[in-house]
Amino acid sequence: MKYSGARILIEALIEQGVDTVFGYPGAAVLFIYDELYRRRDRIRHVLVSHEQHAAHAADGYARATGKPGVCIATSGPGATNLVTGIAAAMMDSSPLVAITGNVSTSLLGKDSFQEVDIAGVTMPIVKHNWIVKDVNELAEVVHTAFIVAKSGRPGPVLIDIPKDITAEQGGQDVLGTQFQRLAAKGKQWLWSTADVEQAAALITRAKRPAIYAGGGVVIADASEEIVRFAEHINAPVALSLMGIGAFPREHPLCTGLLGMHGTIASNKVIQTTDLLIAVGARFSDRVTSDIGTFAGKANVLHFDIDPAEINKNIPTCGHVVGDIKETLAATQARLTKITRNGWGGDIEAWKNEKPASRCCNRKTLHPCFIIEETEAYLEKRAKTGKITGMAKEDLRNVIAVTDVGQHQMWTAQFFKADAPRSFITSGGLGAMGFGLGAAVGAKIARPDKQVVLFTGDGSFRMNCGEMATLSAYNLPILIVVFNNHVLGMVRQWQTLFHEGRYSETTLERAPDFVKLADAYGVAGFRAQSEDEFLFALDQAGQELCKGKAALIEVVIDPDEKVLPMVPGGKPIHEQLL
Repeated sequence: MKYSGARILIEALIEQGVDTVFGYPGAAVLFIYDELYRRRDRIRHVLVSHEQHAAHAADGYARATGKPGVCIATSGPGATNLVTGIAAAMMDSSPLVAITGNVSTSLLGKDSFQEVDIAGVTMPIVKHNWIVKDVNELAEVVHTAFIVAKSGRPGPVLIDIPKDITAEQGGQDVLGTQFQRLAAKGKQWLWSTADVEQAAALITRAKRPAIYAGGGVVIADASEEIVRFAEHINAPVALSLMGIGAFPREHPLCTGLLGMHGTIASNKVIQTTDLLIAVGARFSDRVTSDIGTFAGKANVLHFDIDPAEINKNIPTCGHVVGDIKETLAATQARLTKITRNGWGGDIEAWKNEKPASRCCNRKTLHPCFIIEETEAYLEKRAKTGKITGMAKEDLRNVIAVTDVGQHQMWTAQFFKADAPRSFITSGGLGAMGFGLGAAVGAKIARPDKQVVLFTGDGSFRMNCGEMATLSAYNLPILIVVFNNHVLGMVRQWQTLFHEGRYSETTLERAPDFVKLADAYGVAGFRAQSEDEFLFALDQAGQELCKGKAALIEVVIDPDEKVLPMVPGGKPIHEQLL
């Protein structure tokens, strides 16, 4: 039996277990959207307000679940609007399948209306991409795309389908039967016993071992393994931005965030350890700062799924390439449990060192108060069953999503994120505008969780149109907008390093966010003091109970800074406090 390319595409997605796609229609994908309409009982389409946010929503879906997110866009500008979202997924190793329409095959390469070589454009920011020119190859391409997106180090892929291919009839027999065979294509790195034994020997000899946990731990679902491993060798654990949630913040061995805005404890631990054990981390410049002085007293042992990361930024004395769950367990099995370490009381003393600004000034509305009170409020209401769709037995009910800027770093510092996939942010690309789309994807993926978006006034201007999506689909997401009327992180650098020359970072302009929220059918509140914020939080909670979104604009000091901070190029222990 033969079916249209559009039908084959949708059936292949359903066969992959896809329940939701995010997108925006256009001429080149009309046949695909017609088939989505016919199969709406099997697969849900979420209409966003901008294609970039379709990619961010699919990315948020992937980060909240570990399953590939799927987005669809039409040719030309629709396809190019996906590019930022695809790049964000690539930088953070998030599995994403982007599907774009294109002009008919006879028009390719002729500068046709709304034609773009999207395969060429996206080549540097995907694991692989395909242009499907034979309808009989479409199903195999779709299945292969999902395998590539998920296998090894996850990441985005793109399938470009000319319009005539979606209309042509092709063989349905390629569905189902080939998937078993194609699954074998997923390449898995097999770790070496010799490498594991070398790793165990390095750890055995170390006097002050320390662990640097990255986003790879979350991606590999290896949080339980790294907790057992850290406890077994009695080593402190510092977290990268993407590693937040990989290790419980309140665990005695956790020292918190590492790097430019890391804790004093984490940065001093890394600078004084004699063995740095990096697990699922890539030694980003925002972590290392001055590479020449980073972990200068330490041998480096690196666990990762991606061999390309080994010795890329930091030279290692040992490494283990493979699935982190397996390699950590195999290494631990070769080690005697360590009950004492060489850190003495140093770590606890360093944990007690905090910037003066970290102590909340009760006369002003401080970011730590806003974030901690929001998390506590949502967790409390969830446990008492007062927020629709939440499981009372789940002790970790809140997912925090951020845009990019000061609010992102404050959330990384103050939001507990004791569970994997409870903190979603654009780390590698640092894409302002990421947040609301990603929050939509996370909420649709995990309706049992409460999703809160922490954003800034600069970032929120870039994605506020997606409030239409919240209203249209009744998504009870809480939006907390930190409004300091400036581009806060850039202004912070201008204050500290450019003698206060605030070039184009002041945002004393429209809109009124509360009025804007109302225009989209979202309840809006404003707070300028702690009492006003607590009242607004309760009012917003009542909206969430009704299954509706809510927004709280919090007015904060434009000169509030993210501290600690390591100036660019300085050693990470030389922090501004």
